[in-house]
Amino acid sequence: MNEVTPSVEVRELTKLFGDFTAVDRISFAVRRGEIFGFLGPNGAGKTTTIKMLCGLLLPSSGWGRVAGHDIVLEPEQIRARIGYMSQRFSLYPDLTVEENLDFYGTIYGLEDRRMEERKEFILRMAGLIGRERVLTSALAGGWKQRLALGCAIIHQPDILFLDEPTAGVDPGSRREFWELICQLSEQGVTVFVTTHYMDEAEHCDRLAFIHQGRLVALGEPQELKSREMKGNLLELDCGDAVRALDLVAGIEGVSDAALFANTLHLVVDDFKETGPKIREAVGERGIAVHSLKPIPPSLEDIFVSLIG
Repeated sequence: MNEVTPSVEVRELTKLFGDFTAVDRISFAVRRGEIFGFLGPNGAGKTTTIKMLCGLLLPSSGWGRVAGHDIVLEPEQIRARIGYMSQRFSLYPDLTVEENLDFYGTIYGLEDRRMEERKEFILRMAGLIGRERVLTSALAGGWKQRLALGCAIIHQPDILFLDEPTAGVDPGSRREFWELICQLSEQGVTVFVTTHYMDEAEHCDRLAFIHQGRLVALGEPQELKSREMKGNLLELDCGDAVRALDLVAGIEGVSDAALFANTLHLVVDDFKETGPKIREAVGERGIAVHSLKPIPPSLEDIFVSLIG
């Protein structure tokens, strides 16, 4: 990776909508060729940030550069160098697969031989050979997402912005989609992606967590797991996790408690001291404790911890 000139760089980037601060003085840089995950709950400011970086929305203050171009002064130059795939399916359902590729290729100025080369590459990459004349509306969700990705990269952009690209797609299709993302990264494309799925975030080279418009953490996945967990993480498997949640949340030494499927994840200062208190509090209410043990934090644990 070339770290001299970042693909994306922002400093004190801010966006106001009246009295509401959607993005609050965020700063970061994205290296060339890396997969950069931008994570946060709904309303955190992810999509607003992407729209500013793509030259679709003017910032209120601060500055940013994408592919070496100023996001305020050179939006047209930026749009020629990037690919953008929104969280809402943006292709034309009444066109065929090939017609959608033709349409987007024409928008980006591809002609004749170059157009055919890129179409063939995308059809092979996305596994759509043989489906060229299928109406886009007839494609399953996973195939639609592959086609949308293909249309976003038909002009070979240097940087690819993906805003919740796998929302509502089945797990198998999500895995296949991420295989394509990793292939693009290996070819030198910078990928800036938002996602709600923490298993997808594990594929990113680095992650930025945004909450209420502010950047609250930045680093590699493993680095964040070791740095951002304030205390020891325990997993409590018991007969009634929902009832137990209120019981353990108030115990001295328990700094955080959250439901994870049928178990509880608890952040404690000291396992030896707090563990017996947890067992006692839950047992006194007639809830069977199947196991209580330390576990390594996942990105989901870090996400919950950071956003409270």
